[in-house]
Amino acid sequence: EVDFWIIPIIQGFVQIEELVVNYSESSDDDKSSPETPPQEPCCVDDVHPAFLVALVSRRSRHRAGMRYKRRGVDKNGNVANYVETEQLIHVHNHTLSYIQTRGSVPVFWSQVGYRYNPRPRLDKSENETVSCFRAHFEEQLKNYKKQVIINLVDQTGREKIIGDAYLKQVLLYNNANLTYVSFDFHEHW
Repeated sequence: EVDFWIIPIIQGFVQIEELVVNYSESSDDDKSSPETPPQEPCCVDDVHPAFLVALVSRRSRHRAGMRYKRRGVDKNGNVANYVETEQLIHVHNHTLSYIQTRGSVPVFWSQVGYRYNPRPRLDKSENETVSCFRAHFEEQLKNYKKQVIINLVDQTGREKIIGDAYLKQVLLYNNANLTYVSFDFHEHW
């Protein structure tokens, strides 16, 4: 009988918008000119499809924390600052969904200090990390079946130690449902 007092909440973001796409190549002036022949009314969906677009981001309650203060994975396979973002598009009675997840690199690592961008360090050995890494991706694969991992850490600078540890864990896990891509956006500025 306490259900009345429980309020469902998420830590995240929700936005829903309706978009109407106008494929017409004529300008607004042409549509209202006296020379324009009257057009028969037609369904808005046929000429200008309406899309309902929703964006929902949900932040995990496990290992939430400030950037540079909460990093890596815990003993249960939860990664720091994990967020699941789902984009939904509804058009012509069809709904499409695309889900992207993000979180800290699932190895034991941290950044100590209060200065901007402190140097990362590994906190546990490769062998101590294996079971927690496995727990993280077993949960991911249970929820999403397949995953494309995009590693965004700096591959040559101070974050190289974290990127190398991540790749090593992926290779040790050796799961056909994981695709690993290393993308160093620092090279593409």
